[in-house]
Amino acid sequence: MEFTAALVYSRIVASEPLRSPTSGLILGLVIIIVAVVAYSAYITRQISGLRALQTNVAERNRRDALQLLRIQNDLNLLSLTMRDILDDSQNYPVTAWPAQFQRIRIDLEDALQKEEALAVEPRNPGQRQYLAAELGQFWRGVERMFALAAVAQTDEARAEIRESLLTEVAALSTDVDRLLVENNENEKAAAEQASEIYDRVERQVYLFLTATLAAILLTSLYVIASNRRLFAELAALSEQRSELAQKLISTQESTLRHISRELHDEFGQILTAVGAMLGRAERHAPADSPLRTELREVSEIAQETLEKVRMLSQALHPVMLEEAGLEATVSWYVANVEKQTGLTIAYEQIGNPFAVDGGAAIHIYRVLQEAVNNAARHSGAKEAWVRLRFGGDGLELEVEDHGKGFSGQTVNRGIGLVAMRERAELLGGTIEFSTPAGGGTLVRLRVPREKAEAHG
Repeated sequence: MEFTAALVYSRIVASEPLRSPTSGLILGLVIIIVAVVAYSAYITRQISGLRALQTNVAERNRRDALQLLRIQNDLNLLSLTMRDILDDSQNYPVTAWPAQFQRIRIDLEDALQKEEALAVEPRNPGQRQYLAAELGQFWRGVERMFALAAVAQTDEARAEIRESLLTEVAALSTDVDRLLVENNENEKAAAEQASEIYDRVERQVYLFLTATLAAILLTSLYVIASNRRLFAELAALSEQRSELAQKLISTQESTLRHISRELHDEFGQILTAVGAMLGRAERHAPADSPLRTELREVSEIAQETLEKVRMLSQALHPVMLEEAGLEATVSWYVANVEKQTGLTIAYEQIGNPFAVDGGAAIHIYRVLQEAVNNAARHSGAKEAWVRLRFGGDGLELEVEDHGKGFSGQTVNRGIGLVAMRERAELLGGTIEFSTPAGGGTLVRLRVPREKAEAHG
């Protein structure tokens, strides 16, 4: 029996240790975090580029278009002004128009300067030189016109407008129209580029979400598999632990039974024989002899020792369980504890008793022993209550005291709690440790009838 328990224990100790899934989970978490950080950096860069595109292209295109429209408006004003000069029905002489031309020239030059600064793609040198040459030629023609008008050559001044200045303004308007078209094309290209960025980011979002979900799924599957493996190994270890507990308790009971029988049979017989021999020696001694008195004292000591040996034998393994049953053993034990410890115990048996199996009875008795010993040694209580209930569905044992409770108890009681739980599990029952209404401790053991009742 001892070899079997040791074999079970060595098998549990030598079993493969549980491998923690922590390293795998940390790896999965690191991969997810790195992916999130990398993708966040990518999205930030794309958004920054999109913001720069919208700011540097779209907004500047809009403002550039406003300046081009302003230039076109100034050119239209020049055309209208020159037509007004050519209109003979006007009563204004040509010399009355220089101020109007000067205002338009100042506004036009300001618009051209701002437009050149706002242009997303700067004008090539040839284009800029062409515009500057056209404008310079136009304003020189205007100056010639006003110079002719100043010397009363009105017809020649108007001829300058018809033959040169109107044509140059039309050419300038055509150039501005071309710039507006280019501006629109640039804005369209910027919109297409922004759309491409949106599409690329959208595709990357879907890819990232897919990759993240895949990583989460793989991590979850790994966690599930690890948990299943861990729980399977824990279940196996629990089964091995239960088997070991059964073997150890069985070995313990077998050892205690052997010691109990040795004490009861061997030492009991020896002390009985010594008592008988002392009795015969006492009878053979003279009545008034001091030896007779001493032999009587020794005989009494031998009898007391015999009683203590029998009590120790019963404590180690009560033979009464096999001979008289659980109810009688509980009654004897309660009375014996009261006599030894001075603890007042109220014992109550409830229900119709049924025969309890010997294997179950020893476990119930050990739970009773542990609970009563705790009440007597650690609770500080003067009274205790023991209740043994027999019901249709099983057996219930209660041990109650109104002492210090769990908080005032020692580590040894904690070990006793573990032992009581093990025995309750072996019985297929349950055990509860609670605090009754009056304080202290209440131990309640419930055993199903099919596990407790003796069969056959």
